[in-house]
Amino acid sequence: MSNKRVLSGIQPTGNLHLGNYLGAVKNFVAMQNEFQCFFMLADLHALTVKTQPKILNENILNTAASFLASGIDTQKNAIFCQSKVSSHTELSWILNCIARIGWLSRMTQFKEKAGSNKEKASVGLYTYPILMAADILIYKATHVPVGDDQKQHLELCRDIAMKFNSDYNNDYFVLPEPIIPKYVARVMSLRDGSKKMSKSEESDLSRINLTDTKDQIVQKIKKARTDNDPITENIFEKNSTRYEAQNLIKIYSNLKSENLDSVLNDFNGKTFSNFKKDLSELLVEKIYPISKKIKQYRSDDKELINVLNIGSEKANHIAKKTILEIKKIVGLPQ
Repeated sequence: MSNKRVLSGIQPTGNLHLGNYLGAVKNFVAMQNEFQCFFMLADLHALTVKTQPKILNENILNTAASFLASGIDTQKNAIFCQSKVSSHTELSWILNCIARIGWLSRMTQFKEKAGSNKEKASVGLYTYPILMAADILIYKATHVPVGDDQKQHLELCRDIAMKFNSDYNNDYFVLPEPIIPKYVARVMSLRDGSKKMSKSEESDLSRINLTDTKDQIVQKIKKARTDNDPITENIFEKNSTRYEAQNLIKIYSNLKSENLDSVLNDFNGKTFSNFKKDLSELLVEKIYPISKKIKQYRSDDKELINVLNIGSEKANHIAKKTILEIKKIVGLPQ
């Protein structure tokens, strides 16, 4: 078994979409043969946004089905619910006592999510980067896949780990290293290239869901906003405002695992009506098989729950050992 260990996860806040797949799940599948992987359904983090209990439970099952349908092998890896491993929250409290308020006050995601009315934001939204640090450190993860919006949180995790080691005069925590996937680009809305693709956006035309049918995929790409200009090799120049056009090209590049220069060379001078046809075919080839498998997995929720229970057992086996060691270090009874 590899001594390189990965922890990563996704909040089960709705059906996964193309942004989740290209930004995270596709890379989970790629790394599972190189690392010992723990893939978490971050249901405790999901509580920072008010959700109906039945909907949250449904989202958990949908996310688990999406992981399996995308090719995550549960013989090699653990897929589990964060809330089923109580050591996460135990360690989170200990790390709350290590972290500094000034560190949290610099977290940009809180400012973005809380908006202008920070006084009414939940304490959980403010402190969730510490729970995220606990998620990583409870497994002594050596590596964490990160996108642009998560780099700051991993830096915070490393800062907390270093301070713990310093405060207790040991080197207990290994500092986790970032994994920055080669072809990851932030996937934007199909209706507005300046906004991130999101489960919460009102229009379903703004995203490709992993549960979409062939016809839905084709229609959404056909209706995706672009412009009237052809594709050019300088479309990604610094001052370019062709955000929607850039987004579709990045999606194609990521799905194909080809660099942007190669894609631009292939489509240079072509119109977006031609490009959209090729992109639709590629999406149907890559995403529709996942959609079919999700429906198959959701036809037997007992099996899904069994997969999550087995994953929780694997996770607890590591996490319980870690929290006992940490309690001993800080002077708590084991």
